[in-house]
Amino acid sequence: MILNQIIFSKKAQSRGFQEDKYSEKPLRSVLKALSWRVVGTLDTLLVSYILLGEIGLATSIASIDFITKLVLYFFHERLWNTIKWGK
Repeated sequence: MILNQIIFSKKAQSRGFQEDKYSEKPLRSVLKALSWRVVGTLDTLLVSYILLGEIGLATSIASIDFITKLVLYFFHERLWNTIKWGK
């Protein structure tokens, strides 16, 4: 899904389609999502460990949280990128 966005963007550029100068490229959205998820996952890991007292369970929760929220954040960013309001 995410890779399709990146590949489609590159194909559109190679075909000469003009890109909005104020839009983010999909790769930028992916990198922003990854960096934010690292911060968020460390927070989830810490909170889970404090509440549960088990590092194994806290790591499992943080791992699932990382993947699901990474995908959600990417699509959230791409959706907001289509909205012209505030640009």
